[in-house]
Amino acid sequence: MKPTEAPFAEERPGELHSLFGEILDWMLAPLLFLWPISIVATNHVANQIADLPYDRQLGERVVAIVRQVETHGPRVTVNLPRPARDMLRGDEEDRTYFQVLDPRGELLAGDREIPRVDVDADPGDPARPLRFRDEFIRGTEVRVAYQFLPAGNERPPALVQVAETRHKREQLASRIISGVLLPQFAILPLVVILVWLGLTRGLAPLKRLQQRIRARRPDDLSPVNLRNVPEELRPMVAVFNEMMARLEDNLAAQQRFISAAAHQLKTPLTGLKMQTELALGETDCAQLHEYLQRIATGVDRAAHLTYQLLQLARAEASHERAQAIEPVDVGALAREVTAHCVPRALARGIDLGFEGTPGGPVMPGVPLLLREMFDNLIDNAIKYTPAGGRVTVRLRAEPGWMLEIEDTGVGIQREERPLIFERFYRALGSEMEGSGLGLAIVREIADLHRVRIDVLDNPAGVGTLIRLVLDDAGAGMRVEEAE
Repeated sequence: MKPTEAPFAEERPGELHSLFGEILDWMLAPLLFLWPISIVATNHVANQIADLPYDRQLGERVVAIVRQVETHGPRVTVNLPRPARDMLRGDEEDRTYFQVLDPRGELLAGDREIPRVDVDADPGDPARPLRFRDEFIRGTEVRVAYQFLPAGNERPPALVQVAETRHKREQLASRIISGVLLPQFAILPLVVILVWLGLTRGLAPLKRLQQRIRARRPDDLSPVNLRNVPEELRPMVAVFNEMMARLEDNLAAQQRFISAAAHQLKTPLTGLKMQTELALGETDCAQLHEYLQRIATGVDRAAHLTYQLLQLARAEASHERAQAIEPVDVGALAREVTAHCVPRALARGIDLGFEGTPGGPVMPGVPLLLREMFDNLIDNAIKYTPAGGRVTVRLRAEPGWMLEIEDTGVGIQREERPLIFERFYRALGSEMEGSGLGLAIVREIADLHRVRIDVLDNPAGVGTLIRLVLDDAGAGMRVEEAE
């Protein structure tokens, strides 16, 4: 198994997000982005609109000249009197050019400045002989209307062109753009104000919900009423209620644990006090030695109980805050813990052994807690196995990675198996000393590391087999990167 990382990245400290600001950004940013596009589009449309009436006038001038052009076979003549020419040029704002070219490209009348058009490159549409284009004359942009005139078979056509500068068109386009954009300048601040007021009004239920939660007493963990909560917030509030319910259950469990722990600590301390009082009043050395021996035993029991309480608290506090999570070689750690427990097994006359395959699983976890879990399971098996018995720690790879602790002890009744992992629970009729916390610590550590615990009968027929299934072990735990 490989270490896995948390699916969600942690938020960096100091990184604040405003829902109001984010919505406002997403509403105003498109407006600011579309504003220059709107200006460009308006300018393009305004120029097209401004071209329409003046193109019509320019086309009429071309038609007027065409009426004065006569073709006699290959010969082309133009009869354009001076008054007509003066009328063509009569414009106070724009300068007008006209040009008549014969089929050979010779200028028959007008101005040479207008650029010629290649009939082969611009054949045009026969149904619409009058055409328009944009050109430059002496660095000034002009609008050109032109028409080809057929001048006989297999000869290039004659060309009539009229060009006009764009001053009137630009003035009209500017008036159109001003008429469109100036109202937008006035409307845009109003839109921003209305969006601001709308968001303030729309997010008001969030503030009311905040005030409802803030007005609660510190000890009020009851669920928030969903009746007046907006539909979009109900899933979040429902999850919040579930979290509050879990918190209430955890607080209740802690209260029960504190009460039970106080009772468990009170018993050995009361015994120590009584034995101490008896020892203080005793004059017989042999009896005094016996009292001191009982005091020493009571101190050991109290110390062991305190140690287990601390281990249980550490296991509970490890949820979601992982203390130094790192890849752990389960086989090597189990072998090491088994070797550490050998003296205890030898003192009770028990055969303790380890069976494992090379190349065991590597899982993310807290080595200190995993060591404590293995130690408690092995110690519990040694404690409840009679002298001459056997305890085997076995690491298996089929069908999945499993760690088994098998003993030939007194066994566990089926109806008691769901209860043995409860705090301070001890099987009825058990004569072994203990606090009932060892397996509770095992369950907390196993839950933290996503390890499944199965309590089974020993296949040999006598004793118990506790199996730790490691298939999903460490899933979702974040492995700290080495610096």
